[in-house]
Amino acid sequence: MNEKVTVLAPVGSYESLAAAIQAGADAIYFGLNQLNMRARSAKYFEVNDLDEIVSRCKKANVKCYLALNTILYNHDLNLMRALMNHAKFSGVDGVIVTDHAAMQYGRSVGMPLHISTQANISNIEAVSFYAPYADVMVLARELSLKQVAEIAQEIRKRQLTGPSGQLVKLEVFVHGALCMAISGKCYLSLHTQFASANRGACYQNCRKAYILTDKEDGHQFEVDNEYIMSAKDLCTIDMLDQVVQTGVAVLKIEGRARSADYVYTTTKCYKEAVQAIEQGTFNRKLVKHWESELSKVYNRGFWEGYYMGRKLGEWSNQPGSIATEKKVLVGKGQRYYPRLKVGEFAMESGRLKEGDEIMIISQKTGITRLTLQGLQVNGCIAYEATGGDHITFPLEIPVSEGDVLYKVLLA
Repeated sequence: MNEKVTVLAPVGSYESLAAAIQAGADAIYFGLNQLNMRARSAKYFEVNDLDEIVSRCKKANVKCYLALNTILYNHDLNLMRALMNHAKFSGVDGVIVTDHAAMQYGRSVGMPLHISTQANISNIEAVSFYAPYADVMVLARELSLKQVAEIAQEIRKRQLTGPSGQLVKLEVFVHGALCMAISGKCYLSLHTQFASANRGACYQNCRKAYILTDKEDGHQFEVDNEYIMSAKDLCTIDMLDQVVQTGVAVLKIEGRARSADYVYTTTKCYKEAVQAIEQGTFNRKLVKHWESELSKVYNRGFWEGYYMGRKLGEWSNQPGSIATEKKVLVGKGQRYYPRLKVGEFAMESGRLKEGDEIMIISQKTGITRLTLQGLQVNGCIAYEATGGDHITFPLEIPVSEGDVLYKVLLA
């Protein structure tokens, strides 16, 4: 077991940032402007958000890493340099890169670098090649645990060090969406929309249903009613002890385009699992609990990826999420009464009644989930509220204008 295994959480919004910190993330990663691999699908941050992100992370003793991991064209180079400079000045702990131009510039200005999975690092010689540039390397997603362990062992054997003088650390994905292409290097979106997935502009062609047509007689059919290019999500919670035993240092959760409650739940489960491994209490009963929790938030079904030596993926059989719970937006935060510990919300749609499960998502406090009790509607004790009502109820956490109130239902 490593001395310290880092749980790295995805952040695509201030709500997700608060949720990741709340859930116990050791580190977070985020994107800026268009030079990150979730530029189309996530609400990426702007440069003027950097100081706030870094400040929140430093206050919580959480590392923060900037994903600047697209391929770069000539017209991107000035922006890349500017973002790298801003990151260094603001105190970002490191930048995740793919393009050799970003590696070269990052090294020239003394910015700590991580090599992205897009580089498809699959062997010890590739680690040796990149070692002068980066202290951390995200391995290709197609490796087995045996292959990962062999690379970790060779790093120790050869004493391969990065720019810091410390042994190179390995990072692997443990949860979230998997691309059907090798380490995410897909060209479908480029072919159909002239929007490169390798520049963060993926249209997710692989997540759609397709009908095959016989060119001779025109007959059409679907193959097993499956989405034949849409892989199920990676989930390693039941084998996380084996993942950690390989010698990796960073466990990365995918999901910068997913919601704050997804970030909170996945981070919390994997952080608890790492702590259980450290304490020697990791067991099947706990795994079942974590699997149940993970199934409540966005997922396309789960499989263990290629870590156990599989050659082919498992494919989704329906579009979108199969989460066991869904949340329905019903209102927005208005104000908080700290002396009374009461929150006020404006109902926008739907219905709420005493005993309903609710969730509040906030840029400041992350995720709050509770059973609705002590409901008052328009200043009067009531059993039910509907769209247009102003409601209050007891709440331990402060409410800010713009916080979002959801009703949680079984899917």
